[in-house]
Amino acid sequence: MDLWQVIVLAVVQGLTEFLPISSSAHLILTSQLLGWPDQGLAFDVAVHAGTLVAVVVYFRRDLMDMITPGNTAGHRLLAYLMVATIPLLIAGFFLADMVETVARNARVIAWASIAFGLLLWAADRLGARVRTIETLNGKDAIVIGLAQVLALIPGTSRSGITITAGLFMGLTREAAARFAFLLSIPAIGAAGAWQALHMDAASFHLGPEFAVGFLCSGVTAYLTIAWFLRFVQRAGMTPFVIYRVLLGVALLAALQ
Repeated sequence: MDLWQVIVLAVVQGLTEFLPISSSAHLILTSQLLGWPDQGLAFDVAVHAGTLVAVVVYFRRDLMDMITPGNTAGHRLLAYLMVATIPLLIAGFFLADMVETVARNARVIAWASIAFGLLLWAADRLGARVRTIETLNGKDAIVIGLAQVLALIPGTSRSGITITAGLFMGLTREAAARFAFLLSIPAIGAAGAWQALHMDAASFHLGPEFAVGFLCSGVTAYLTIAWFLRFVQRAGMTPFVIYRVLLGVALLAALQ
């Protein structure tokens, strides 16, 4: 990979990992549209590590609360995150090969972008949007965790589907997004670990591409999280829904 390809794909990963528009879809489409070869597992590990560090740094106070002795609310939130992560780990283990082959095509991405975009719009319009993250319970964690499994389909968006589920459960936009982003920590960590385990030693090296990919994705992801949490409180999810539907329609038109 040349430096330009590394920077572009790392920025795309950092932007789309936390926006409800699907990072996997945009990485696949960017490479296909520009005629770039597969970036390889080492690059995937680098950008996942960058986005993981970004979300950990941004939510460092929340994470400290979860491990502080005597902080009941923090411990409860940690337990809910663990419960919500289990379905994805199980599904990912059994369905990883199918997702990497059958689902990675533009037509699947197009329909997933449209369908789950409209579902996000419905959740934003129909959800009560009155509950804070402190009101989460075990049922919420299970529902959001099961919804996250759908993120294995490229074009769905992990953050998008978990925010959608949170909105349907009555969470405010900010609360749904915060829980979705906290839930990304074990999800991104597991994805990066899975990729690292499937790499041979010869292909893994901490070269300049790894460092640039890590840095660009991490900085972009941090800024995206900060911007998104402010933006959705004012504008809601409609701009992202419109983008997803237009992207899906454009892809279907191009495939005719």
